[in-house]
Amino acid sequence: MQRVPGVDRGRVVLYALSTCGWCARTKELLTDLGVGFSYVYVDLLAGEERDRVVREVERWNPRVSFPTVVIDEAKVIVGFREEEIREAVGARHSE
Repeated sequence: MQRVPGVDRGRVVLYALSTCGWCARTKELLTDLGVGFSYVYVDLLAGEERDRVVREVERWNPRVSFPTVVIDEAKVIVGFREEEIREAVGARHSE
């Protein structure tokens, strides 16, 4: 997991693929909003670590699609859903 420093909006985790454009947009959005978050490029992992992270993603998103954002281990957003992400981290367009 890589950590991006920023405002604490709860535990925000982005599961992504290094080659995924929507994943890049999601990471950029969270960064632009100044939210502190962790992310992992699942496709760059190997072996047991990769298996463990895939099982983690599967727990939140049975289809194991990307990007998957998990907030406070309660709210899950699958795909680049800008408004939903903004709302979940408390950052509206007006901010």
